[in-house]
Amino acid sequence: MSRKRSLSGIKPTGMPHLGNYLGMIRPAVDLQETHEAFYFVADLHSLTTTHDPKVMRQHTLDITAIFLAFGLDPERAVFWRQSDVPEVTELSWILSCVTSMGMLERAHAWKAAKDRGDSGGQPHGLFAYPVLMAADILLYDSDVVPVGKDQIQHVEMTRDMAEKFNRLFGDSLKLPSAKVQEEVQTIIGTDGRKMSKSYNNTIPVFLPAKKLRKAVMRIETDSKGLEDVKDPDSCNVMTLYRLFADAESIAEMEGRYRAGGYGYGHAKQALFEAMDSHLAAPRERFEALRSHEDTLEDVLREGERRAREVALPILERVRSVTGLGRPTR
Repeated sequence: MSRKRSLSGIKPTGMPHLGNYLGMIRPAVDLQETHEAFYFVADLHSLTTTHDPKVMRQHTLDITAIFLAFGLDPERAVFWRQSDVPEVTELSWILSCVTSMGMLERAHAWKAAKDRGDSGGQPHGLFAYPVLMAADILLYDSDVVPVGKDQIQHVEMTRDMAEKFNRLFGDSLKLPSAKVQEEVQTIIGTDGRKMSKSYNNTIPVFLPAKKLRKAVMRIETDSKGLEDVKDPDSCNVMTLYRLFADAESIAEMEGRYRAGGYGYGHAKQALFEAMDSHLAAPRERFEALRSHEDTLEDVLREGERRAREVALPILERVRSVTGLGRPTR
Protein backbone atom coordinates (compact mmCIF):
# COMPACT_ATOMS: atom_id res chain seq x y z
CA MET A 1 0.00 0.00 0.00
CA SER A 2 1.47 3.34 -1.06
CA ARG A 3 2.10 6.07 1.49
CA LYS A 4 0.06 9.25 1.55
CA ARG A 5 1.89 12.39 0.51
CA SER A 6 2.45 15.16 3.06
CA LEU A 7 3.28 18.66 1.83
CA SER A 8 4.08 21.92 3.56
CA GLY A 9 6.19 25.04 3.11
CA ILE A 10 7.83 27.58 5.35
CA LYS A 11 8.64 31.19 4.49
CA PRO A 12 12.30 32.26 4.73
CA THR A 13 11.76 35.33 6.89
CA GLY A 14 14.59 34.94 9.38
CA MET A 15 15.37 32.42 12.08
CA PRO A 16 12.24 30.38 12.94
CA HIS A 17 10.99 30.53 16.50
CA LEU A 18 9.78 27.74 18.77
CA GLY A 19 6.23 28.19 17.49
CA ASN A 20 7.42 27.46 13.95
CA TYR A 21 9.42 24.49 15.16
CA LEU A 22 6.74 22.89 17.32
CA GLY A 23 3.83 23.76 15.05
CA MET A 24 5.33 22.95 11.66
CA ILE A 25 8.97 21.80 11.50
CA ARG A 26 8.87 18.98 14.06
CA PRO A 27 5.53 17.53 12.84
CA ALA A 28 6.75 17.76 9.25
CA VAL A 29 10.00 15.93 10.00
CA ASP A 30 8.11 13.28 11.98
CA LEU A 31 5.81 12.65 9.02
CA GLN A 32 8.70 11.46 6.84
CA GLU A 33 8.47 8.21 8.85
CA THR A 34 4.92 7.51 7.70
CA HIS A 35 4.34 9.62 4.58
CA GLU A 36 5.94 10.73 1.35
CA ALA A 37 7.31 14.01 2.69
CA PHE A 38 7.34 16.99 0.29
CA TYR A 39 8.55 20.26 1.86
CA PHE A 40 9.69 23.53 0.33
CA VAL A 41 11.18 26.91 1.24
CA ALA A 42 8.42 29.34 0.26
CA ASP A 43 10.58 32.13 -1.17
CA LEU A 44 7.90 33.29 -3.63
CA HIS A 45 5.54 33.89 -0.72
CA SER A 46 8.29 35.71 1.15
CA LEU A 47 8.74 38.12 -1.76
CA THR A 48 5.72 40.10 -0.56
CA THR A 49 7.85 41.45 2.31
CA THR A 50 11.52 40.57 1.57
CA HIS A 51 13.07 42.76 -1.12
CA ASP A 52 16.79 42.28 -0.48
CA PRO A 53 18.19 39.44 -2.65
CA LYS A 54 21.07 38.73 -0.28
CA VAL A 55 18.70 38.41 2.67
CA MET A 56 16.38 36.17 0.66
CA ARG A 57 19.21 33.78 -0.24
CA GLN A 58 20.62 33.81 3.29
CA HIS A 59 17.26 33.01 4.86
CA THR A 60 16.58 30.27 2.31
CA LEU A 61 19.80 28.50 3.24
CA ASP A 62 19.06 29.05 6.93
CA ILE A 63 15.74 27.22 6.58
CA THR A 64 17.36 24.39 4.64
CA ALA A 65 20.02 23.91 7.30
CA ILE A 66 17.41 24.06 10.07
CA PHE A 67 15.31 21.27 8.57
CA LEU A 68 18.38 19.10 8.10
CA ALA A 69 19.57 19.87 11.64
CA PHE A 70 16.23 18.72 13.04
CA GLY A 71 16.43 15.43 11.20
CA LEU A 72 15.00 15.85 7.72
CA ASP A 73 16.51 13.11 5.54
CA PRO A 74 16.90 14.33 1.92
CA GLU A 75 17.17 10.71 0.80
CA ARG A 76 13.60 10.08 1.97
CA ALA A 77 12.00 13.53 1.92
CA VAL A 78 11.84 15.91 -1.04
CA PHE A 79 13.02 19.39 0.00
CA TRP A 80 13.28 22.22 -2.50
CA ARG A 81 13.16 25.96 -3.11
CA GLN A 82 9.68 27.00 -4.26
CA SER A 83 10.91 29.32 -7.01
CA ASP A 84 12.98 26.53 -8.58
CA VAL A 85 9.76 24.84 -9.76
CA PRO A 86 8.22 27.31 -12.23
CA GLU A 87 5.22 25.06 -12.79
CA VAL A 88 3.74 26.36 -9.54
CA THR A 89 3.32 29.88 -10.93
CA GLU A 90 1.57 28.57 -14.05
CA LEU A 91 -0.86 26.52 -11.97
CA SER A 92 -1.39 29.55 -9.74
CA TRP A 93 -2.53 31.59 -12.76
CA ILE A 94 -4.83 28.83 -13.95
CA LEU A 95 -6.41 28.57 -10.51
CA SER A 96 -6.78 32.35 -10.30
CA CYS A 97 -8.97 32.17 -13.40
CA VAL A 98 -11.53 30.01 -11.59
CA THR A 99 -11.29 31.66 -8.16
CA SER A 100 -13.67 34.44 -7.17
CA MET A 101 -12.60 37.76 -5.73
CA GLY A 102 -15.13 37.21 -2.97
CA MET A 103 -13.33 34.12 -1.75
CA LEU A 104 -9.97 35.88 -1.65
CA GLU A 105 -11.46 38.85 0.21
CA ARG A 106 -12.41 36.45 3.02
CA ALA A 107 -8.81 35.32 3.57
CA HIS A 108 -7.55 36.11 7.06
CA ALA A 109 -4.46 38.05 5.96
CA TRP A 110 -6.42 40.27 3.58
CA LYS A 111 -9.19 40.90 6.11
CA ALA A 112 -6.55 41.87 8.67
CA ALA A 113 -5.09 44.39 6.20
CA LYS A 114 -8.53 45.85 5.59
CA ASP A 115 -9.19 46.07 9.32
CA ARG A 116 -5.95 48.02 9.72
CA GLY A 117 -7.07 50.35 6.95
CA ASP A 118 -4.00 49.77 4.76
CA SER A 119 -5.26 47.22 2.21
CA GLY A 120 -4.89 49.78 -0.57
CA GLY A 121 -1.14 49.87 -0.03
CA GLN A 122 -0.67 46.11 0.06
CA PRO A 123 0.87 44.22 -2.90
CA HIS A 124 -1.30 42.06 -5.13
CA GLY A 125 0.79 39.12 -3.89
CA LEU A 126 -0.85 39.39 -0.47
CA PHE A 127 -4.33 39.31 -2.00
CA ALA A 128 -3.43 36.39 -4.27
CA TYR A 129 -1.47 34.55 -1.55
CA PRO A 130 -4.14 31.83 -1.10
CA VAL A 131 -4.07 31.00 -4.82
CA LEU A 132 -0.32 30.44 -4.86
CA MET A 133 -0.63 28.40 -1.69
CA ALA A 134 -3.31 26.28 -3.35
CA ALA A 135 -1.02 25.75 -6.33
CA ASP A 136 1.77 24.68 -3.96
CA ILE A 137 -0.49 21.97 -2.57
CA LEU A 138 -2.33 20.82 -5.69
CA LEU A 139 0.72 20.63 -7.95
CA TYR A 140 1.97 17.56 -6.09
CA ASP A 141 -1.29 15.61 -5.57
CA SER A 142 -0.87 16.18 -1.83
CA ASP A 143 -2.95 14.08 0.54
CA VAL A 144 -2.31 15.89 3.83
CA VAL A 145 -1.03 19.35 4.74
CA PRO A 146 0.33 19.75 8.29
CA VAL A 147 -0.75 23.21 9.45
CA GLY A 148 -1.42 25.24 12.55
CA LYS A 149 -5.01 25.90 13.57
CA ASP A 150 -4.84 29.43 12.13
CA GLN A 151 -3.89 28.08 8.69
CA ILE A 152 -6.77 25.64 8.25
CA GLN A 153 -8.55 28.25 6.14
CA HIS A 154 -5.84 28.00 3.47
CA VAL A 155 -6.42 24.27 3.06
CA GLU A 156 -10.18 24.80 2.97
CA MET A 157 -9.74 27.44 0.26
CA THR A 158 -7.46 25.07 -1.64
CA ARG A 159 -10.19 22.44 -1.58
CA ASP A 160 -12.74 25.00 -2.77
CA MET A 161 -10.52 25.98 -5.72
CA ALA A 162 -9.87 22.34 -6.64
CA GLU A 163 -13.57 21.50 -6.44
CA LYS A 164 -14.46 24.47 -8.66
CA PHE A 165 -11.78 23.45 -11.18
CA ASN A 166 -12.95 19.84 -11.17
CA ARG A 167 -16.57 20.88 -11.74
CA LEU A 168 -15.52 22.93 -14.75
CA PHE A 169 -12.98 20.60 -16.33
CA GLY A 170 -13.46 17.15 -14.84
CA ASP A 171 -11.70 15.47 -11.92
CA SER A 172 -8.07 16.46 -12.38
CA LEU A 173 -6.97 17.83 -9.01
CA LYS A 174 -6.73 15.84 -5.78
CA LEU A 175 -8.44 17.34 -2.75
CA PRO A 176 -6.08 17.56 0.26
CA SER A 177 -6.87 17.44 3.99
CA ALA A 178 -5.43 19.57 6.77
CA LYS A 179 -3.49 17.73 9.48
CA VAL A 180 -3.47 19.59 12.80
CA GLN A 181 -1.74 18.23 15.89
CA GLU A 182 -4.10 19.12 18.71
CA GLU A 183 -1.40 19.54 21.34
CA VAL A 184 0.53 22.12 19.33
CA GLN A 185 -2.26 24.05 17.64
CA THR A 186 -1.14 27.33 19.21
CA ILE A 187 2.29 27.87 20.79
CA ILE A 188 2.27 30.67 23.34
CA GLY A 189 4.93 33.35 23.41
CA THR A 190 6.71 34.98 26.31
CA ASP A 191 3.68 37.23 26.97
CA GLY A 192 1.06 34.46 26.90
CA ARG A 193 -0.26 35.35 23.46
CA LYS A 194 0.36 33.27 20.35
CA MET A 195 4.09 33.21 19.59
CA SER A 196 4.53 35.60 16.68
CA LYS A 197 7.19 37.95 15.39
CA SER A 198 4.52 40.63 15.07
CA TYR A 199 4.02 40.49 18.87
CA ASN A 200 7.76 40.50 19.59
CA ASN A 201 7.23 37.58 21.97
CA THR A 202 9.18 34.82 20.24
CA ILE A 203 12.01 32.52 21.29
CA PRO A 204 14.22 31.76 18.24
CA VAL A 205 15.08 28.07 17.93
CA PHE A 206 18.86 28.33 17.95
CA LEU A 207 19.65 31.01 20.51
CA PRO A 208 22.94 30.38 22.34
CA ALA A 209 22.33 28.89 25.79
CA LYS A 210 22.82 32.16 27.69
CA LYS A 211 20.43 34.07 25.44
CA LEU A 212 17.94 31.20 25.53
CA ARG A 213 17.90 31.32 29.34
CA LYS A 214 17.42 35.09 29.25
CA ALA A 215 14.46 34.70 26.88
CA VAL A 216 12.88 32.04 29.09
CA MET A 217 13.24 34.25 32.15
CA ARG A 218 11.15 36.93 30.37
CA ILE A 219 8.08 34.67 30.23
CA GLU A 220 5.19 36.41 31.96
CA THR A 221 3.57 34.82 35.01
CA ASP A 222 1.10 35.92 37.67
CA SER A 223 2.24 37.62 40.89
CA LYS A 224 2.08 34.63 43.24
CA GLY A 225 5.06 34.31 45.56
CA LEU A 226 7.40 31.42 46.28
CA GLU A 227 5.29 29.81 49.01
CA ASP A 228 1.94 30.20 47.24
CA VAL A 229 0.13 27.26 45.67
CA LYS A 230 0.05 27.69 41.89
CA ASP A 231 -2.16 26.40 39.08
CA PRO A 232 -0.10 24.42 36.52
CA ASP A 233 -2.99 24.51 34.04
CA SER A 234 -2.99 28.31 33.73
CA CYS A 235 0.76 28.98 33.76
CA ASN A 236 2.66 30.01 30.61
CA VAL A 237 5.85 28.37 31.85
CA MET A 238 4.12 25.06 32.49
CA THR A 239 2.39 25.18 29.11
CA LEU A 240 5.76 25.36 27.33
CA TYR A 241 7.39 22.85 29.69
CA ARG A 242 4.87 20.21 28.64
CA LEU A 243 6.14 20.49 25.07
CA PHE A 244 9.77 19.70 25.97
CA ALA A 245 9.80 17.53 29.10
CA ASP A 246 8.98 13.85 29.56
CA ALA A 247 5.82 12.69 31.32
CA GLU A 248 7.56 12.01 34.62
CA SER A 249 9.16 15.46 34.77
CA ILE A 250 5.87 17.13 33.85
CA ALA A 251 4.01 15.30 36.62
CA GLU A 252 6.74 16.22 39.11
CA MET A 253 6.57 19.93 38.28
CA GLU A 254 2.75 19.92 38.41
CA GLY A 255 2.99 18.44 41.92
CA ARG A 256 5.41 21.14 43.01
CA TYR A 257 3.09 23.85 41.71
CA ARG A 258 0.19 22.46 43.74
CA ALA A 259 2.27 21.92 46.89
CA GLY A 260 3.65 25.45 47.14
CA GLY A 261 7.20 26.39 48.04
CA TYR A 262 8.15 26.34 44.37
CA GLY A 263 8.72 29.66 42.64
CA TYR A 264 8.34 30.67 39.02
CA GLY A 265 12.10 31.21 38.88
CA HIS A 266 12.58 27.52 39.65
CA ALA A 267 10.05 26.59 36.98
CA LYS A 268 11.71 28.82 34.39
CA GLN A 269 15.11 27.31 35.13
CA ALA A 270 13.65 23.83 34.64
CA LEU A 271 12.06 24.96 31.37
CA PHE A 272 15.35 26.43 30.16
CA GLU A 273 17.20 23.19 30.96
CA ALA A 274 14.57 21.09 29.14
CA MET A 275 14.66 23.39 26.10
CA ASP A 276 18.44 23.56 25.97
CA SER A 277 18.75 19.79 26.30
CA HIS A 278 16.33 19.36 23.41
CA LEU A 279 17.89 22.01 21.16
CA ALA A 280 21.63 21.74 21.88
CA ALA A 281 22.46 18.95 19.42
CA PRO A 282 20.37 20.37 16.54
CA ARG A 283 21.91 23.81 17.23
CA GLU A 284 25.39 22.33 16.83
CA ARG A 285 24.38 20.50 13.63
CA PHE A 286 22.90 23.71 12.23
CA GLU A 287 26.15 25.62 12.75
CA ALA A 288 28.09 22.88 10.96
CA LEU A 289 25.63 22.66 8.06
CA ARG A 290 25.33 26.41 7.60
CA SER A 291 29.06 26.72 6.95
CA HIS A 292 28.77 24.46 3.87
CA GLU A 293 26.51 26.38 1.50
CA ASP A 294 27.40 24.21 -1.51
CA THR A 295 26.07 21.17 0.30
CA LEU A 296 22.83 22.98 1.09
CA GLU A 297 22.46 24.02 -2.56
CA ASP A 298 23.02 20.41 -3.61
CA VAL A 299 20.13 19.36 -1.37
CA LEU A 300 17.89 22.02 -2.92
CA ARG A 301 18.87 21.10 -6.49
CA GLU A 302 18.16 17.42 -5.92
CA GLY A 303 14.87 18.36 -4.30
CA GLU A 304 14.00 20.50 -7.30
CA ARG A 305 14.65 17.57 -9.64
CA ARG A 306 12.45 15.21 -7.67
CA ALA A 307 9.70 17.80 -7.15
CA ARG A 308 9.52 18.59 -10.86
CA GLU A 309 9.29 14.90 -11.70
CA VAL A 310 6.00 14.90 -9.82
CA ALA A 311 4.81 18.38 -10.80
CA LEU A 312 5.27 18.20 -14.58
CA PRO A 313 2.77 15.39 -15.32
CA ILE A 314 0.20 16.96 -12.98
CA LEU A 315 0.52 20.33 -14.69
CA GLU A 316 0.32 18.60 -18.08
CA ARG A 317 -2.91 16.96 -16.92
CA VAL A 318 -4.28 20.39 -16.00
CA ARG A 319 -3.13 21.94 -19.27
CA SER A 320 -4.74 19.13 -21.23
CA VAL A 321 -8.21 19.41 -19.67
CA THR A 322 -8.23 23.21 -19.98
CA GLY A 323 -7.13 23.19 -23.62
CA LEU A 324 -3.86 25.00 -22.96
CA GLY A 325 -0.77 24.22 -25.04
CA ARG A 326 -0.38 21.52 -27.67
CA PRO A 327 -2.63 18.49 -27.34
CA THR A 328 -0.98 15.40 -25.87
CA ARG A 329 -0.77 12.25 -27.98
